Amino acid sequence: MDATETRTEITLDVDGERRSLQVDNRTTLLDALREQLGVTAPKKGCDHGQCGSCTVLLDGRRATSCLTFAVAQDGARVVTAAGLTDGDDLHPMQQAFLDQDGFQCGYCTPGQVCSAIGVLEEIRDGHPSHVTADLEAAPELTDDEIRERMSGNLCRCAAYPNILAAIRQAAAS
Repeated sequence: MDATETRTEITLDVDGERRSLQVDNRTTLLDALREQLGVTAPKKGCDHGQCGSCTVLLDGRRATSCLTFAVAQDGARVVTAAGLTDGDDLHPMQQAFLDQDGFQCGYCTPGQVCSAIGVLEEIRDGHPSHVTADLEAAPELTDDEIRERMSGNLCRCAAYPNILAAIRQAAAS
């Protein structure tokens, strides 16, 4: 098999910028973002979808980019933590993480922020989680709901109480 047969031209909208690139069909979205496009906000932590450091918003939904093939996302809109700002103004979730000291070393923070935005959207859209008591009613923004939904994002520094406070602050704004 010729090496060119395993490469595909794709286009992604990354943080509001349309980007074209050629990827090996086995390349993850995370590796395409970091290695080919120079977008370093999503971090490579475990590379197995277990830590959440690579979480991005993919067509408005949170996704672990280390488990997503780039070739399958041709035409997709990818928003990383770096693409959440509006000029010099931080996204309310980013501001809340700063206000609540929702990070220590900061390695997991871009993934935490993207995941937290996804969590609030899921709750707003009425998607139940494992801890939602009444599957017929809209889920409430309880601490248990937030913790359950954020459980795929690990923080080795254990800033969880502050992350929870940040999500609550952003939800209120």
